[in-house]
Amino acid sequence: MRLDGFGLFVQDMGTMIRFYRDVLGFEIQESEDAGNVYLVKDGTLFLLYGRENFARETGKEYGYAQGLNGHGEIALYVDTFEEVDRAFAQVVAKGAAPVLEPVTQPWGQRTCYVADPEGNLIEIGSFNRPFGR
Repeated sequence: MRLDGFGLFVQDMGTMIRFYRDVLGFEIQESEDAGNVYLVKDGTLFLLYGRENFARETGKEYGYAQGLNGHGEIALYVDTFEEVDRAFAQVVAKGAAPVLEPVTQPWGQRTCYVADPEGNLIEIGSFNRPFGR
């Protein structure tokens, strides 16, 4: 098996589409009342599932975290430390909730965290070189 992608189970699809499209720049084409969003971002499948639709499709009930969700993160990479700082300022100005301002970690990564409207953590980081090098 190989990793194909990941998905988030969302409560308010319109709000989440606007956040990932307008704040983070994901190329989401679906309308804000879509039941599910299917998108390939940088070669990775990204999905937004409406919670009610998913429960109906699977015939199960699920519990969801409230507030900041520490169950996982979405990691985004930029090429330079300066881009980390700029990206953090830009997404916060557009409505992302700041969690951790940019800091250079002892292992050499500059990183920061924001949260989406439903509390999912998003890391923006860099090792001050292009991705994969």
